[in-house]
Amino acid sequence: MKILMVSIPSLHFFRWTSQLQDSGHEVYWFDITGMSEKSERLNWVSQKVSWKLKWNYPGRLFVKKKFPKVYQFLQHFNEYKTSSVFEEYLNEIEPDVVHSFALYLSCTPIISVMEKKSNQKWIYSSWGSDLFYFQNDEKYLKDIKRVLPRVNYLFTDCKRDYEIAKEHGFSGDFLGVFPGGGGFDLAHMEQYKLPNEQRKTILIKGFQGRSGRAISVLKGIECLKKELIDYNIVVFGADDEVFNYVKYSVLKDWFNFQIKGKMSHQEVIQLMGQSKIYIGNSNSDGIPNTLLEAICMEIFPIQSNPGGATEEIINHHINGMLIEDCENVYEIKKIILEAISFLPTANYDKRKLLPELDSAYLQEKVQKIYTNLIA
Repeated sequence: MKILMVSIPSLHFFRWTSQLQDSGHEVYWFDITGMSEKSERLNWVSQKVSWKLKWNYPGRLFVKKKFPKVYQFLQHFNEYKTSSVFEEYLNEIEPDVVHSFALYLSCTPIISVMEKKSNQKWIYSSWGSDLFYFQNDEKYLKDIKRVLPRVNYLFTDCKRDYEIAKEHGFSGDFLGVFPGGGGFDLAHMEQYKLPNEQRKTILIKGFQGRSGRAISVLKGIECLKKELIDYNIVVFGADDEVFNYVKYSVLKDWFNFQIKGKMSHQEVIQLMGQSKIYIGNSNSDGIPNTLLEAICMEIFPIQSNPGGATEEIINHHINGMLIEDCENVYEIKKIILEAISFLPTANYDKRKLLPELDSAYLQEKVQKIYTNLIA
């Protein structure tokens, strides 16, 4: 079977595609950005990359950085059209199925081609905010309503998004709910887990920006200095907005508070292995991969619940806690206090979800799904 993947070069995409290695399928990747180099991680995949520029002229990056408007004008003449290059590659490969990851990134740019090739089977994987957030924007909703009726098959990372997809025109076959990046190597992660009694860290995801709401969490803990004195509080993956907030916050003077910027995936997993509580807060997401990794590392999770997605895997006050209003500092503070009180008496099976998140288990399921598409 020939499978043509269409995606940006992201960790989630690489991890998902790795599930097909040694499956017997021929796998191709069309890098929708057209700007990346070949991925060594996917060296077994045929890759269409670095196709975007007609001429990579000297000083291009300097012009892009210093004169962005001039750069945009020049690129209008210096870039190949995505749909044209994709159509040429599609005709060359003649795949059994095309698989696009993220609607506005990898479906919308090729929809004109896929409408023309109406008999070409097409899978769409919904990621995070793909449908839940962007359905509220008129421009994106127009794209959503154009793409979904054409799509034949759908993967989502939560049940919520399957319902949203049906509302906006999807009538094809639902292939199931899977983590956006596939499963997790539980055996590898095991080595980084400290015994529960040795864990003293509260780990906070530091995203703000469009959908992250880390600052609401920080505001919630500012008045809990006494209650959190025995914990190390670590913010990871913090963006500039969060760093700037902390700079003028009382938190900067706490001896047990740390803020870290971008970290490697391996560093995050190691940090999780030392953590007792994980907090992720946003106004839009599906089932966050970081949350699933926290569950794999047996951390007690506190997570926002946009559109009811997170409650699909977290039972409030049983295997974690849900933030219903990501902006409500009082609610967040109250939940953190409840979690600290709850942990010593918690009696739940931390490993209940783990078998269903294991990479080997999910890889077998995913390979069967692809195979059955042409059975």
